[in-house]
Amino acid sequence: MSTEQPQPGPGEEPGLPKAPPPADPFGAGPYGENPYGGAGGAVDPLAGMPPLASLGRRLLARIIDALIVGIPVTLLLWPATGDYKFNDGDGSSYLQQTIVLLVYFVYEGLMLSARGQTVGKILMRVRVAMLANGAVPRGAPGWTRAGVYALPQLVPCFGFLFWLVNVLFCTWDRPYRQCLHDKAAKTVVVSVP
Repeated sequence: MSTEQPQPGPGEEPGLPKAPPPADPFGAGPYGENPYGGAGGAVDPLAGMPPLASLGRRLLARIIDALIVGIPVTLLLWPATGDYKFNDGDGSSYLQQTIVLLVYFVYEGLMLSARGQTVGKILMRVRVAMLANGAVPRGAPGWTRAGVYALPQLVPCFGFLFWLVNVLFCTWDRPYRQCLHDKAAKTVVVSVP
């Protein structure tokens, strides 16, 4: 049996206590604990939740919701604004788009706050869940998610670019496949069993 004292490591002085191990390189993310688990001991927030919804179902749910809101609102506005023209110079197409987006914002905010699903999400069997616990995003999270999705589109040019980056973000985001509106509200989209 050897009675030798352990030799100090690089950067350590003899006789001083050992330095603590380096902090977890991933650290706490925007959702608190390390979302990837691992050395920090964080638990995956999706543990016990249904699997994430497929991107195809999410897209189809958005298309259904856009049709459910867009067609009736456009038909109701038709007598006041006339035919939909892409760029007629009198601002009626921007007014019509603004009204459709505001109605969509209210529709989605109310539906997500009430049940975590819009009609499109119900038909596609997906729902919005809070990342932390899988709960319905009642109140502020539901409205935040709806607002970050719909309202930036009101800003000419920038709105479309933001919308495009927002909806495509889930194609490269890992591990939760969140769009920017999901990140803002701290939500994920999961399958309904």
